[in-house]
Amino acid sequence: MGICSSSQYTTKADNRLTWPPPTTTKIIYPDGNLQQLSQPIKASVVLSQNPSCFLCNSELMYVNSCLPQVPGDEQLQLDQIYFLMPLSMSQAPLSLEELCSLAIKAGAALSRLNEAYSHKEVCISGLLQLQLIKNVVKHHPIGII
Repeated sequence: MGICSSSQYTTKADNRLTWPPPTTTKIIYPDGNLQQLSQPIKASVVLSQNPSCFLCNSELMYVNSCLPQVPGDEQLQLDQIYFLMPLSMSQAPLSLEELCSLAIKAGAALSRLNEAYSHKEVCISGLLQLQLIKNVVKHHPIGII
């Protein structure tokens, strides 16, 4: 699609192809760092290590809406991207500028992943940015372009 092509195979460090590609839960921290989890875990595990933050699923972020918090007892899903957000942002509606900033932060974090999987992640980064832009357009009637 568009600027990236997809592949059903990935290359490991020893040049062997694997199928299917490994899936991970991705958590983007306030400082832009990215954590990948290969096994599903409860949100409370991440939150216990970051008591001044909450988790938000990237697919549920909309301009002029408060960020929905992932409950502590909810299992984080593989192939999902979550943002770890400061608690100070939990009650304020998300601005267009903040959403765009998060999309840029996610793109930068995903592009820094392991070289063996960089092509796949660049595509995911583009898809995340597209999803966030769709959310903006859907909930911002005058448009942004």
